[in-house]
Amino acid sequence: MRKIGLYQSQSEILRVLKEGEQLKGLRLAELRKKIALGAREADRGKFVDGARTFADIRRKSKQRKTSGR
Repeated sequence: MRKIGLYQSQSEILRVLKEGEQLKGLRLAELRKKIALGAREADRGKFVDGARTFADIRRKSKQRKTSGR
């Protein structure tokens, strides 16, 4: 019986999983940078409109979901 699948070997699966973990780590690091920047700005009294900010977050989340990221 012939096997059909996305990956040809276990090592290929492990490579793809490792790449996914690395990408997740990069995204997390970028998020942490943005949070730190926001905290510094808040400490200086710089704030943004909450409703606009949450609308932007929802828009970006929707875009990510439709783009498959």
